[in-house]
Amino acid sequence: MISPSLHPGPIRAVCEPRGRFAFGLTPRSVALLTVGFLGLVPGFWEPRLAYSMLAWDLLVLLFALLDGLRLPAARELAATRTWSNAPALDSATEIELTVENQGNLIVECRLVDDLPTALVDEPATHRVTAFPRIPASIRYRVTPQERGDCKTGWLYLRYRSGLGLAERWARAPLTQTVRVYPALRTGEEQQIFLSRSRQIDLQLRQARLRGLGRDFESLREYREGDDLRDICWTATARRGGLITRQYQTERSQAVWIVLDCGRLMRSRVAMSQTPGGVPGTPHSKLDYACTTAVALAQLALFSGDRVGLLAYGQGIQQRLLPGRGAAHLRQLIESLAQVKAEGGEADHLRATATLNRLQPRRSLILWITDLAESAMRPEVIDGAVQLLRRHVLLFVAMAQPEVESIAQARPKNVDQMFRAAAAQEMAGRRELLLARLHERGALTLDLNPEALTSSVLNQYLTVKERAMV
Repeated sequence: MISPSLHPGPIRAVCEPRGRFAFGLTPRSVALLTVGFLGLVPGFWEPRLAYSMLAWDLLVLLFALLDGLRLPAARELAATRTWSNAPALDSATEIELTVENQGNLIVECRLVDDLPTALVDEPATHRVTAFPRIPASIRYRVTPQERGDCKTGWLYLRYRSGLGLAERWARAPLTQTVRVYPALRTGEEQQIFLSRSRQIDLQLRQARLRGLGRDFESLREYREGDDLRDICWTATARRGGLITRQYQTERSQAVWIVLDCGRLMRSRVAMSQTPGGVPGTPHSKLDYACTTAVALAQLALFSGDRVGLLAYGQGIQQRLLPGRGAAHLRQLIESLAQVKAEGGEADHLRATATLNRLQPRRSLILWITDLAESAMRPEVIDGAVQLLRRHVLLFVAMAQPEVESIAQARPKNVDQMFRAAAAQEMAGRRELLLARLHERGALTLDLNPEALTSSVLNQYLTVKERAMV
C-alpha cells in the first residue's frame, strides 16, 4: 500500500462567475416560452389572441429574472476536492467534491470536474443539492491510465433554485498537480512471495553457510589452509594461539533496479484480459517495468536487502542509492512515478559506467530493457557484459506479444508469409543474443509484459535461496 503521506492534499477555493454575464435560462423556462408561442396558431384567425402570447412570455421572463436575482452570488459558494487515496495505474481512486453554500436559498448544483485524460476519458456531470451553510458532497471514482504528474483543471458549477427558471454559472479554481503512481499488486498476490521469502530466510539461518561471505559470524582456532587475512591478531595475542575469524553468507545485499527509458520502452501493450474478462487498457512497457520495480522493492526490503534505483535514457533520469525502510520505499515510488520514456535511444554504456561507480561491491542487478532489432549487436548487451564482471545480473528483455503471435500464426497468403518470416527471424535473433548473454553468466528472461512481475519476483527469490550474491 502507498503511504498516506503520498496522497494529494485536499484543495478548497471560493467560486467566481464564469464570464461577465454568468446567467441564463433553464430548459424549463424555454419550454414555458415555447408554450406561449403556441398562441400564434389561433392568432391567425383572431389577432387579439397574439397579445396573450406576448403577455405570457413576458410573465415567464419576469419570473425567471426574479428567480435568478434571488440565487446566491458566485462568491457565496465554495468548493473542495478531496482524494481518498493516491492515484495509481489501474486502481480506482475515489474523489469527493464538496459544495458550501453561504446563501439563504437551497440550490441544485450540476458539477463538472475538469480532470486530465490521464485520469478520465471524459469529465462527467454530477448533481448535488446544497442547503444553506451545510456542506453537500458527492463522490465518484476514476481509474488512472497514465503514470506521472498531471494537472487538474477548474470545477464548473451550474446552480438553480427549486423553481428552476434561471441558473447561474460559476467556477472554482481547484487546479493542482496530482502524481499517478505505478500499479500496485494486491495484498493477496504479494503475500505468496512474502511467505516464500520468510521460508528462505529461515533456511539460511539454519544452514548458516560459513566461510562464503564477509559477515562476521564467530571466532575459532586456526586450521591449516585458513587464509592468513582472516586471522584476528587481537584475539591471538589475548589467547596465545592463532585465532581465525569465521564468516557467514551475507543475508543483506544491495539490489539495484535499472530501468531503460529509451524509445523501445514507449511501445504500448495491452493485457490479454482483465479479471473481468475484457481487454485491458494499453500501457507502455515502461509502465509495466515500473510496476515490477515497485513489487520487487517491496519484497527485497521485506527480505532485509537494500534497494537502489537507476532510471536512464540519453541521460540519468532518476538515481537513488540503496537503502532500507518505509521512507526509502516512498522515495523510490516517487522516483518511479516521474520516469518518462524518451524519443531517442538510451545510452546503455553510460548507465553501466554510472552503476559500476555507484556500486563497486558485488550486488544483484535487475535490468529491464528491450532489444533493438538491428543487424549489429545491441549496445545494451555490451553494457550487460561489463556488469557481469562484478555483479549478479538478472537481464529482462520485454517482448512484444503482437510479434510473437505473428511468428506463431499460420500464414494464409504471401503477405502473411513474409510477415511471419520476419517475426520468426526477430524472435530467433533475440533468443540467440540472450543465450550468449546467459553463457557469460547472466540470468536472462524474455517475457511478455503481463508476465513480468511474477517471473522477476520468483527469480529474485531463487537468487536469494541459492545465495548467489
